[in-house]
Amino acid sequence: MTTLAQGSAQSGAPKTEESAAQIAAKGRQASQRRQILIWVGRVLLAVVIIGGWQLCTNLKPDGKHPLVDPFFFGMPSQIWDSLVTLFTNTEDASFGSIWENIWVTGQEAILGFLLGTVAGIVLGLLLGSNRYLSSVVGPYIRIVNSIPRIILGSIFIVAFGLGTFPKVLLAAVLVFFVVFFNAFQGVREVDQNLVANVRVLGASPLQVAIHVTIPSAMTWIIASLHTAFGFAIIGALVAEVLGAQQGLGLIISQAQGKFDPDTVFACMIIIAVITLLAEYLIGLLEHSLLKWRPPNKSEAQSI
Repeated sequence: MTTLAQGSAQSGAPKTEESAAQIAAKGRQASQRRQILIWVGRVLLAVVIIGGWQLCTNLKPDGKHPLVDPFFFGMPSQIWDSLVTLFTNTEDASFGSIWENIWVTGQEAILGFLLGTVAGIVLGLLLGSNRYLSSVVGPYIRIVNSIPRIILGSIFIVAFGLGTFPKVLLAAVLVFFVVFFNAFQGVREVDQNLVANVRVLGASPLQVAIHVTIPSAMTWIIASLHTAFGFAIIGALVAEVLGAQQGLGLIISQAQGKFDPDTVFACMIIIAVITLLAEYLIGLLEHSLLKWRPPNKSEAQSI
């Protein structure tokens, strides 16, 4: 009987392994099909929007006036021509090479992003873990946060001129508040029972911060970075529109003065590409820093 039982168990083992492999293969196939459907949907949506836009600028129901006036709203084909012109025709450009302007705006956004992120994380962790400091400094942070950013940009340009520093400063301010509030809330969401247990074991405040508070708040902080870089780009562009010698904001401002919506949209495409690239890099950073975290429900469903 024992021999028969062992034989049946051994004969059943390959079947179990085979069924598990089949399930894994079906899961991968389903995931691949889902990704294909997602990309098909994205492409179709882009075709519908761009094609409908182009069609509406060409259609003239009364024979004279287009359904959508390209003078005000641009035209996809002309936007493409403007995009090609920006990258090919640099001799007549009063603002210089498009690559130089992309580098200027990117540099301002990256520096502002780093400065605002560091300041937001440090103050968010500090005030989130110290209720006294939070009560003292909190009202002032809310006051500064209520000031319109365009006014801050004007103040920075008046105070520091048309160079890089006021653009970096405005970008840093926009990034700071996004990161600060997430870091602050992340610290407040830390399990206090876990903190108390670590302190009972003899951990110092610095050890508690390094091994408990910061890792627990890291999910909140990383989540804020996805939005923060977009705000860094906005801060740099707003400051450049207010006053600059180079940058994509200057190109947009000049195109606005010439009533050239096609160049404005072309610059928007460039900005979108830069932002998507930064989003991809931040996603890689998130994956590397949060490997220890088990996937949440939505992430587990996509695996």
